[in-house]
Amino acid sequence: MTTTSDLTTGGRVRPITRWGSPVMHTPTEPVTVFDDALRELARDMFATMEAAAGVGLAATQVGVGISMFVFDCPDADDERHVGVVCNPVVELPSGKERRLEVADEGCLSLPGAYAELARPDHAICRGQDAYGNDVEIVGTGLLARCLQHETDHLNGIVFGDRLRGKLRKGLYAAHEETADRYPADWPVQDREPVEGS
Repeated sequence: MTTTSDLTTGGRVRPITRWGSPVMHTPTEPVTVFDDALRELARDMFATMEAAAGVGLAATQVGVGISMFVFDCPDADDERHVGVVCNPVVELPSGKERRLEVADEGCLSLPGAYAELARPDHAICRGQDAYGNDVEIVGTGLLARCLQHETDHLNGIVFGDRLRGKLRKGLYAAHEETADRYPADWPVQDREPVEGS
């Protein structure tokens, strides 16, 4: 039997693609073939996410325009969730069930910068795993934020797109102040990690 744990080791660290690259701002192609090449990409994404101390990573963040992300993230109860989602669809609560949580958000594709962003504190993400099996992840707390953030990436949206002008300018300014800590090949080389997704 194959599981996600088979994919969390053995990958190679790839450079993380930055905001401004076309692949980061273009909706992805759906995953239709669940083969060894897809699982090798997932392994590389887990390795890259770990090297960058992230909690989630979309395929676009390693320059690949397909609808897949990986995550290793705690929920509101500090329970760790690890997985791969292809072709994700996120369902968010509405009406009285919808509660927004304001928290600092960062992105490995804009390292060193954070901004407060309100997102629903609960999310359900459905899709397929790297073997084509249907999956459903129920996210609370940081995991809910991660599922929304990574699915946004696959739709060509970076979290800066969700910020007002002044906050967005501050985010870019914070990134510029720390940019020298994150060279173009980061995190391939041993560098100081940045938290984010």
